[in-house]
Amino acid sequence: MTRAEGILNLDASTLSRRIAARELSCRALMQASLERIAALNPVHNAIVSLRDADTLLAQADAHDAVLARGEIVGWMHGFPIAVKDLSDVAGLPTTMGSPAIGLRMAQADALFVQRMKKAGAIVIGKTNTPEFGLGSHTYNPVFGVTRNAWDAAKCAGGSSGGAAVALALQMLPVADGSDMGGSLRNPAAFNNVLGLRPSRGRVPAVPAEDVFFQQLSTEGPMGRTSEDVARLLITMAGWDDRAPLSLAEAWPDPAGEDPIACEPGQRIGWLGSLWPDLPLESGVSALCAATLQKLQAAGFEVEPCTLDVPREANWNAWLRLRQMLVGGKLAPLYAQQQHLLKPEAQWEVEQSFQLTAAQLYQASVQRTQVYQAFRKLFERYDYLVAPSAQVFPFPAEQHWPKEIAGVAMDTYHRWMEIVTPFTLAGLPVASVPVGFGAQGLPMGMQVAGPPRSDLRVLALARACERIAPWSHVRPAALAHPA
Repeated sequence: MTRAEGILNLDASTLSRRIAARELSCRALMQASLERIAALNPVHNAIVSLRDADTLLAQADAHDAVLARGEIVGWMHGFPIAVKDLSDVAGLPTTMGSPAIGLRMAQADALFVQRMKKAGAIVIGKTNTPEFGLGSHTYNPVFGVTRNAWDAAKCAGGSSGGAAVALALQMLPVADGSDMGGSLRNPAAFNNVLGLRPSRGRVPAVPAEDVFFQQLSTEGPMGRTSEDVARLLITMAGWDDRAPLSLAEAWPDPAGEDPIACEPGQRIGWLGSLWPDLPLESGVSALCAATLQKLQAAGFEVEPCTLDVPREANWNAWLRLRQMLVGGKLAPLYAQQQHLLKPEAQWEVEQSFQLTAAQLYQASVQRTQVYQAFRKLFERYDYLVAPSAQVFPFPAEQHWPKEIAGVAMDTYHRWMEIVTPFTLAGLPVASVPVGFGAQGLPMGMQVAGPPRSDLRVLALARACERIAPWSHVRPAALAHPA
């Protein structure tokens, strides 16, 4: 193993401690990351809009100079970070993967980017995303397809696919993502890393055109360990008066010894596929069940349960509210440049034109029913779990699965239906690795807790890591990264 490989094998929390102790230089970390990107990104296409190497190494040197003075910026001091290409970084383009946007140069950082920089991070570029983040497969006409870390012939998931692949291939120590319909959970599962969709309001969206209706999507952290995810979550989180629905709570120091610092609850409700008629590819449920058996053997109480909401009521709420938000946002682009939008984006806008106030009100009522059904289950259970996806990674050239287990999918996102109730309820929910299917492809399990129990969700993720340490397994591409 070369020195660069040894550096990149370290988790983010260990990197942080070694940099603070001046056992590892920021330049060495930056150089190793850039070498890894040069070796593997041409195949996997996770990082886009990469900044000039000399500029980045100069920034790393500046961070080393700060350390030499006996100072440190924060726990992310000198970390190379790439931001999902839906969010702004000053001086870099925000394309959203769409030719309708073009290479629009951002003038200011998004709030969570400001917070990561304040903790010491160096932004090296962006991570690839599907056009406007629509769909759980990362491809777009601006930068192309992002390919799975475990099999470059397969998709990476999405919409945080670039972030997940960059993590799995050790190009980055941690990464940001965002999630409306599983966009943190699905790519984490497809690439054997961890992704956390935080409680609604935990990570403020600033800037934002709308700060009241947009309650389905949220930014959140991704990492290779639960500890790393917790540190990044605390860094990204916190009240901001520009986001009136954001949460204001006292949280631990992200640079502290143990950012989770809580024991997991013991009672786990296994939701399976959520509804008996929701199709799953063979092998998905079995991997989750195997991890649950190990948790049970370790003293956790696990029992099957059901979500008392009709499947179609949940799906109707999801469709209508999503159409309002996505269609409303993209309608001006549709009016001016319809031909430049991908078919799925056009469909969302066209569906939104048909919405009525009564339909939207009914969708909000149904969303409330989903929340109340979860609340009732949390009277009995500390956690609720279900698979992170209904299928394993599929061919990268396939835009979305047309069927699962012989059941036809009637929309481009129906194959991710299993994540939607957790989104509607605004729960903190992590995807944790649970192993590999018959073709050697990863899968994850959603671990959800009551509202605002983000760190307790990560405490159970940590328990899973210790009992079933799948996240320690590395892709074959890392055996010969050069």
